[in-house]
Amino acid sequence: MPAPRTLRPDLRTRRRAITASQQRRHALAVAARVRGKRFFLGASRLAFYWPTDGELDPRPLMHIALSAGKACYLPILNPIRIPPFRNTLWFARFRPNDRLRPNRLGIQEPTSPLRLRTRARRLDLILVPLVGFDADCHRIGMGGGFYDRTLGPTRKRSRRHHPRLIGIAHECQRLAAIAPNPWDVQLDAVVSESGIYSRPPLDIAEPGL
Repeated sequence: MPAPRTLRPDLRTRRRAITASQQRRHALAVAARVRGKRFFLGASRLAFYWPTDGELDPRPLMHIALSAGKACYLPILNPIRIPPFRNTLWFARFRPNDRLRPNRLGIQEPTSPLRLRTRARRLDLILVPLVGFDADCHRIGMGGGFYDRTLGPTRKRSRRHHPRLIGIAHECQRLAAIAPNPWDVQLDAVVSESGIYSRPPLDIAEPGL
């Protein structure tokens, strides 16, 4: 089975090739699939991401969450550069019209004060970007390991007290199978414009996937 580093270039090319109108349709389709699910309705503190490099845009779903009075967060690079904090993420509260600025990777993030930032373990639901996925909810990321380092500790907590991890992707990013590394964090579900893929106990998969 090919290593993730050999698959990333082709997968990134696939999602970059998606037109603006297709991007919009996919984003709306994902929002429509998720908005009525229990894992979304029951979450009060949700993390999204600001799309880049052809990633599926979660902002239509974030607009739904904000309209429902939910607290929404965006990832920011942890400013502490020493282990075990180096190359990990914090999450900053985001409200409409909040100012964003590019981080050192060129990704937009909030300029929220420290009091409005939180750790992953304090969130109910985290929507995770990805480069590739399979039906078993294994994920290939961009290669920096930021999400795996950040989310790994949350998996050690009891299932009742760790955030749900939901991948968001275009269907063209799905692979037949991914051989995960020991440090890779498996997602609870992945949502694309075509359907929802999940693993127990998050029994939300739709028939016919």
